[in-house]
Amino acid sequence: MTIPHDDLAQRIDLLAQIALKIGVGLQSGQELIVNAPLESVPLVRAIARHAYRAGAAAVLVNYADDMMKLIHFDDGMDASFDHAPVWRYESVARALSEGAALLNIFGADPNLLANVDPRRKARSERAHGMAAQKLFTIIGGVQASWSIIPFAHPAWAKAMFPDLGEAEAVSRLWREIFKATRLDAPDPVADWAAHVARLHARAAMLNDRRFDALHFTGPGTDLRVGLLPGHVWAGGTVTTTTGITCLPNIPTEEVFTMPHRDRVDGVVRATKPLSHGSLMSGIEVKFEAGRIVAADAQVGGEVFRNLIATDDGAARLGEVALVPHASPISQSGLLFLNTLFDENAASHIAIGRALAINAPGGDIAASPGANQSLIHVDWMIGSAEIDVDGLAADGTASPLMRQGEFVA
Repeated sequence: MTIPHDDLAQRIDLLAQIALKIGVGLQSGQELIVNAPLESVPLVRAIARHAYRAGAAAVLVNYADDMMKLIHFDDGMDASFDHAPVWRYESVARALSEGAALLNIFGADPNLLANVDPRRKARSERAHGMAAQKLFTIIGGVQASWSIIPFAHPAWAKAMFPDLGEAEAVSRLWREIFKATRLDAPDPVADWAAHVARLHARAAMLNDRRFDALHFTGPGTDLRVGLLPGHVWAGGTVTTTTGITCLPNIPTEEVFTMPHRDRVDGVVRATKPLSHGSLMSGIEVKFEAGRIVAADAQVGGEVFRNLIATDDGAARLGEVALVPHASPISQSGLLFLNTLFDENAASHIAIGRALAINAPGGDIAASPGANQSLIHVDWMIGSAEIDVDGLAADGTASPLMRQGEFVA
């Protein structure tokens, strides 16, 4: 059953409004930069209409054709995989530093790069990570308003629902997107406000308890994640250094903080596949003194090992996040093949770059133990079979999550 066209158009229009009002918190007189796939034109146009009605000075759209990535990997000269257009990233960084807002629309074919040489992918990711460092600093330090929202890309829909025809698959994916982004609530703005308040309260509770470490246990998992002294838990909306409130991820169900790069030990098994250019499932790793010293996977092991070899910090953690198993995305029972969604279905860890929002005073440079890397990739380690304890500095354990749910 497909969504009636008029109803779909109305909900896409509502998603556009939520993206501006709650996502980037667009201000009158502000420029808006939109990065979007070619297929998302209807959503982009709705965003532009509402942005200009809200007083935007300009709406600047960068459309991307994902097939260009595949063409590059198939036909590019070897040296091209060590190149990225620094000027392009720095132009966006400059715009954000001068007050623009950034909205990324995410929707892509999760299987597009499945057959690409993983070494080429790793080299390209490293090159683009180096080119985007100024931009990452601005975004990670919440120096500008930004957000990511989903779009029901036909190839993504078919990957999720291969037994449906394309139109029905797209319609089904839109329904799931509307649920996850709370657009099916009678008053989505009020529903988002209540949800964000719950996330803020949970982050405040964790900040008050000042745990020294977290201990994850369950099938294939016995992992201690030491936390950075003075670490800050965050979740929901954030306030930029210029005073604008924005919600970086729509949807979102997580509270997250910063591990100490040298204080992660034990073994952990992924509870969901990771889609990052290609699919990796059954990931199992061993940490010693913060670094992954052994890594394997049932599918995509070589891709994962190339990923953690990107640079010195890629085999260490930059984030640990807690998500209850009861989250709506988890309860959907779906694998979205999209980290924006799947990371909000389960507690997770991120290899690579730490986020300034989790550092004391928002200053990574002044935080020994904060991990530095060109990548930041989340993968899921939570489920109804995983328990989490908060550990005090003396080793005393306090139950924090049981069978995937918060106990406090």
